Order: sequence, then structure tokens, then C-alpha cells
Amino acid sequence: MADEDVATRAPESDAQEASAVPGDSKPDQGAASMGEHCTTDRPTPSGEQPTGEIAKFNDVETYIAKPADYPHSPSKLLLLLTGGTGIHSTNNQIQADKFAAEGFLVAMPDQFAGDPASSVSHTTTTPSEPEPSLIEQVKLGFASVAKSFTIDMWLARHTPEKVLPILQKAIDGIKEEFADAVAHGGGIYAVGYCFGAKYVLLLGSELYADVAAGQRQPDTEAEEGMAKKGPAIKVGAIAHGTQITAKDLENCKVPLSIVAVEDDTLFPDDVRDAGVKKLQEKSVEHEVKVFPGVPHGFAVLGDYEDANIKEKQKDAFQQLLKWLKEH
Repeated sequence: MADEDVATRAPESDAQEASAVPGDSKPDQGAASMGEHCTTDRPTPSGEQPTGEIAKFNDVETYIAKPADYPHSPSKLLLLLTGGTGIHSTNNQIQADKFAAEGFLVAMPDQFAGDPASSVSHTTTTPSEPEPSLIEQVKLGFASVAKSFTIDMWLARHTPEKVLPILQKAIDGIKEEFADAVAHGGGIYAVGYCFGAKYVLLLGSELYADVAAGQRQPDTEAEEGMAKKGPAIKVGAIAHGTQITAKDLENCKVPLSIVAVEDDTLFPDDVRDAGVKKLQEKSVEHEVKVFPGVPHGFAVLGDYEDANIKEKQKDAFQQLLKWLKEH
């Protein structure tokens, strides 16, 4: 590995590399797991602090960020769904604040019921760390396997059957509290990062009533005559999603902006391409931009030493923001 690669490697890139144990190749995570960036934060940009507040809607903790002139000036309601670090992440809160500064009333609900993935993974990698020795690589390989198992256990606790009812409760309460913002935008706008991206797609779909209520997995067969509901949102925007299937994309019925990472094992090209093809066939308005030379998770607010990643992070934010504003 070149020195430049070491200097710019983000924490999540460790989750995408082969095991350090000789002869042991880690299976492709595909869309079924999460990288380390989804469970740990990058350093918070210097001088930035959250300005919003946490409230409860139907017992679901939600971070609320409001434009400075709200409610004197009307705003659209934006639902922000985070990666595994959740709503108490300083970076996620600042991310919500940035959308609020652009005129959106932002609601960021706790999808994880107080159990963020950051509670099971605290390891971080700083850009200045030297290349580990072979022995250290072997140790890191075993540690990586253990961490992957822990994250998989966490994912098993946060399936659509658990998350969708939480989101529905939060949305019901948020819509009641901020009915003016929902009316002004003609519905709810949504942006999702990493874990949250899949749920933007699900909320942008027509779901069978029992799936929306958490009584059945989305990919299982419905009972005859079961009614559908949704979409629950008007417009969607996602960045480097995880656990996304081509079917998730195919079922999305709302205008959709996609920020993707080139050769991302957590949102594979074949999954993305197959899903986007279905969006095209169904004439669902969409846009896709694939960013090369950046790690999975780059669009989530956080500091990087690499100027290219910093610039691409800004570009991704502007892409999502422009889409949301124009719809």
C-alpha cells in the first residue's frame, strides 16, 4: 500500500479489506452489513457545535433543527435518517443543522430505540497511524472478525420489523406537531445516510399494512387481500446506503437522488445498477452520481485530512440539497 493510501484511509475502509490472517479471505459484505464508518464518527469539524434540540414524538426521541426564521417564514419538513451512530452523534446533529440553515425544518428520529451501533463499536483509526506490522495485522484481523460479528448482532436487533414501526410513530407525531411544514412542502421530504438510506427507500414505497406495522418482513409474501399504504414521503435522497437491495430501489415511487461510492462493497455496483434500471423502466424521476476516490460514508459530516474527500463531501451535500429544494 502506498504512503498516500495510508494517509487518507478512513476507518470504514478497514471493513472493506481482506482479512489480515494469511489464507483467510473475508467474504464480500455486499449489501448485508455495515462498514466501520457507519458505527463510528469522524472527528467533528473544528469550531462547529449543534444548535438544535431533542424532543419526543410518541415516545420516540427526535433531534429537531429549525431554520432561524421559523415559524415566521414557512419551511418544508425534512426527515433525516442517520447511519448507525444515531441522533446523539454530534456530527449527525450538525448535519441536520446544515439542512436547517438551508431552510428545512429537520426532524431526525432515533430509529434504534436508544441502541445506536456506536454503542457496540468504539474503535477509530486516525489518518496519521503508521502501517501496522504483520503481527499487528494478524491481531487486527481477528479483532475485525469479532467486530463484524458484533455489528451483525446489532443489525439483527434493528430489522425493518423493528425500525418501521418506530419511524411510523415518530412521523405521526412530527406531522401533528409541524403540520404547517408538511402542508408547505406538500408532504415529507427525506434524506438518509448509510443505514438510514434503506428506510428512505422503504418510506418512498407502497408497503403492505402488516409490513409497515412491523408484523412481516418486506421481502416475504403478503396475505391475499392485504392493503397497501404509502408512500410516506414525497421526495427522497440517499447517500452510500447499506443493506439496500435492487428490489428496494425498484419499489421506490418518489423522486430520488442517489450519492454512491465507486466500487463500494456495502452498496455494490450491480445492486445499484439493477435497481436504477427498474427506476428508469418505471419512469421514476431520479439522479445518480458515483464518486470515485472516496470511502464509504464520506458524505456524512466529519473531518478528513484529504482535501479531495473534503471537497467531495461538500459536493455530495450540494447534490442532495439541490434535489430536495427543487422538488
